[in-house]
Amino acid sequence: MSEMTYRDALNLALKEEMRRDPSIVVWGEDVALYEGSFKVTRGLLAEFGEERVLDTPISENTIVGVAVGAAMGGLRPIAELMTVNFALLAMDQIIDHMTKIRYMFGGQVNLPMVIRAPGGGGSQLAAQHSQSLETFFMHAPGMHVAYPATPADAKGLLKSAIRDNNPVMFLEHELLYNSKGDVPDDPEFLVPFGKCDVKREGTDITVVAYARMTVLALQAAEELAKEGIACEVVDLRTLSPLDADTFVASVKKTGRAVVVEECWKTCGLGAEIATRIYDGCFDSLRAPVRRVSGLDVPMPYSRQLEKLCIPRVEDIVAAVKETVAAKY
Repeated sequence: MSEMTYRDALNLALKEEMRRDPSIVVWGEDVALYEGSFKVTRGLLAEFGEERVLDTPISENTIVGVAVGAAMGGLRPIAELMTVNFALLAMDQIIDHMTKIRYMFGGQVNLPMVIRAPGGGGSQLAAQHSQSLETFFMHAPGMHVAYPATPADAKGLLKSAIRDNNPVMFLEHELLYNSKGDVPDDPEFLVPFGKCDVKREGTDITVVAYARMTVLALQAAEELAKEGIACEVVDLRTLSPLDADTFVASVKKTGRAVVVEECWKTCGLGAEIATRIYDGCFDSLRAPVRRVSGLDVPMPYSRQLEKLCIPRVEDIVAAVKETVAAKY
């Protein structure tokens, strides 16, 4: 084990996989000479050369479209979008081509490609650069969606994504890049898709979260433990495939659930999680499932207003207390 940042864990995963497989190529805006907007591609150009690490024009539809063709042709491209917000410019390539070609070709071709995209709010980047669009991608069958919360999961999931023969949307929260944690040194360390991780055991209530919200849920659990409330924190890790079995089993044990999501509440991921919980363990619930979500507003530029639009630790603490106190 080595302690490293989320950013460095992603960088290590890229280097290990590119050393292992010469068919892996990386391209995107400023990923080569500048080494990425968040420095995740640091050192790749120097080690692997300009034939495998390429700076592209500012054209997201081209970045993704060329990756689709390259994947069909036998390469394993990793396309970096400077921010997930710019994926909106490539939605035709993502939704109509990347996710559907294998099906429409009757399985005659694979699309082993990854789109890496940082996102999320909290950096005071205003409405057009602070969006959480994960539910957009979950809603399109034909691709996997990963959103790791810790450096170890970031490394293991990215390596699994690169080796997968299905297209993967790999999301990274901008506020997690500097977070630190222990990461396995084993170059064959992989985190499987479709498997939640119970980050903290508890008996009183289950908190289901993902990405940065998992980090906040763990902080909330620490505070609640001081008041005698034992939270079980379940990290989704991958949003598609979604491992309902793990969080349903957890809620059957605790009898209560809070779902935490940064995306907008209306048609958000939390609604799907809550429905799966109701379907899977209705008779075990001792209180209604509560959701802690981002507000249904464009993200304000003002730092104080932005803080009000994104779930905070105190919001999770309050939701847990209300759920523990509530009864059917």
